[in-house]
Amino acid sequence: MLSRISFGIAALLLSACPGLSADFTVGFVTSLSGPGASIGIPYEKGVLAAQAYIAKVGDINIKLIRLDDASDPSAATRNARKLVEEEKVDVLMGTSGVPGTTAMAIVGAETKTPLISLTPAPMPQHANGQWMLSIPQPPPLMVAAVVDKMKAANIKKAAYIGFSDSWGDLVYDGLMKNVAGSSIEVVTNERYARADTSVTGQVLKIVAAQPDAVITGGSGTPGALPYIALSQRGYKGGLYGTHALINPDFVRVGGAAVEGVVCPTGPVIVAEQLPDSNPTKKISLAFREAYQKANNAPTTDGFSAYAFDGWLVMVDAAKRALAKAQPGTPEFREALKNALLETKEVVGTHAVYNYKPGNVYGVDERARVLVQLQGGKWKLIP
Repeated sequence: MLSRISFGIAALLLSACPGLSADFTVGFVTSLSGPGASIGIPYEKGVLAAQAYIAKVGDINIKLIRLDDASDPSAATRNARKLVEEEKVDVLMGTSGVPGTTAMAIVGAETKTPLISLTPAPMPQHANGQWMLSIPQPPPLMVAAVVDKMKAANIKKAAYIGFSDSWGDLVYDGLMKNVAGSSIEVVTNERYARADTSVTGQVLKIVAAQPDAVITGGSGTPGALPYIALSQRGYKGGLYGTHALINPDFVRVGGAAVEGVVCPTGPVIVAEQLPDSNPTKKISLAFREAYQKANNAPTTDGFSAYAFDGWLVMVDAAKRALAKAQPGTPEFREALKNALLETKEVVGTHAVYNYKPGNVYGVDERARVLVQLQGGKWKLIP
């Protein structure tokens, strides 16, 4: 009897004292193995830097639970369900590819758990409404900068090769949207799987089309494959890519074949080259310090900063949600979702974030710069 009374008193104190509230629990899924690991590992390092930078929301500790999906969308689904149903997380974050993220978004909507996407995935339609927002820049915004650069270079014929999945589709659709009404003709739409080891057939078709430039829709290490094949066949035209290539493994694997490639990216990649007036410069330099502290190494990629920015957006929303409910409850998840979709002018390393219901993306043109790979380093193009 005494133990039951003691338990009841403890429960009453817990509910009455905000300082005794449950942890704010984050379920983080990324790809630490498989084809997506060259992106997934930086994501994990970025979230560790974020936790080192901000470990509490007010007086409430942030508990981080990390799982590997091995670059498998079905594993991403299982992980998301485990985190929601067994770990009772307040928010999901991940993962390293569009297919896996889309799978997580379905789980998030079904279970009414917010998802902060670290890939520019489209928002799946669901009867429960919008439970996802995306941190990275949407492909049309980034590809628009590439198309503008192509126009300035007087490119008339451009070839495309990308992944044979939803990321490849997003980049291609963004390309076609931005060349519409221009003098640029897209002469190929070649595809390859993330796990492929050769794109010889696709590149032979590209070379035969005699394009002035090639733009790719790959990412990470597999994203280097078309450039290597083009170099082996002596292609001398312009080379373009997307922000999904801003990765040290892409540079390492591509070597001389990727020298000169032009990509759009968030400003964090060239933070030290930015003017002091750029709104993202200060937090970008703070991110680098936090990354060094958490990982005992300097940051050299763009992906880790997406996880860091996702954490900043999440913490900003959690502060406002805590005024309405306590972590660990459906009411808090609802309040957090609403707060995320009301984010205003949160300054991150890649962008200044603003969200609203019905729009999964929260960035504008402040979220992009153009860079070129020169001597193995990304250099800002004025």
